[in-house]
Amino acid sequence: MKLFVGLGNPGAKYAGNRHNIGFMAVERIAADHGFGPWRAKFQGLITEGRLGGEKMLLLKPQTFMNRSGQSVAAALQFYKLAPADITVFHDELDLAPGKARVKQGGGHAGHNGLRSLHDHIGDGYGRVRLGIGHPGHKDRVAGYVLHDFAKADAGWLDDLLRGIGDGAPDLAAGDASRFMNAIAQRTAPPRSSKSAPAKPDAPKAPRPPAQAEEPPARPPSALQRLVDRFR
Repeated sequence: MKLFVGLGNPGAKYAGNRHNIGFMAVERIAADHGFGPWRAKFQGLITEGRLGGEKMLLLKPQTFMNRSGQSVAAALQFYKLAPADITVFHDELDLAPGKARVKQGGGHAGHNGLRSLHDHIGDGYGRVRLGIGHPGHKDRVAGYVLHDFAKADAGWLDDLLRGIGDGAPDLAAGDASRFMNAIAQRTAPPRSSKSAPAKPDAPKAPRPPAQAEEPPARPPSALQRLVDRFR
């Protein structure tokens, strides 16, 4: 059994925030792969299902972002999972919007949700970093992540979430490369040529050989005219 965790803040007020892209990711996985209903447990909302051959749990902590580790630690202890069995989906300021990266272990880079996880379960869990871009100055970060995605973001955001849903079974199986490829197929699909390549010119039909012209008729002689009069 493995656990996918989406990070975010609970409640309708925050549902469309950039900070909640982790919630959006696990919600998309649950919807695309027929998981059961979400139910309250471990200070969060949890659902069960399968991804390929793996039995999976999806968790959305409802403790607010900076206390996410409490919910994850409770689920980990109950199911007797190790940190390596957990993959966390979270927003990433240092990636361009629509980009994604898979990482195992490492620091929290100041992310409050990851900081809480480090405090409760250590740093040995996997992460899927979901790019939301940076507002340009650190003083603007709090307002930026707690603001809804712009309407202009709808296209790339939907493509990214679709790719996550497509590749989720590969991620569950431990194949990060195939997971990333599934995302790329949605966010940067191969471009087809807009116009068909020019066809080679058809060979021209050979001209028919020139035919000899008949020489113009000569005018009749005087003798011929006389003969013709008596015919």
